Amino acid sequence: MKRKKKKQVTNLDDVIKAMRRGNREGEQDVLGPGFHSTNRVHRSKKTYTRKAKHKGNDVD
Repeated sequence: MKRKKKKQVTNLDDVIKAMRRGNREGEQDVLGPGFHSTNRVHRSKKTYTRKAKHKGNDVD
């Protein structure tokens, strides 16, 4: 008698895990290893900075 082969069932959870892993590996290829934040805090226009490029057109 021949044995029936088991069908491999893919769950939605497994698909999501594979997609996340692929995205993570692709991101590491582009940005390098380690932590990289995806969202940054929006800086207020009124935040004080000494840099000339932020002071406007008054700089000579």
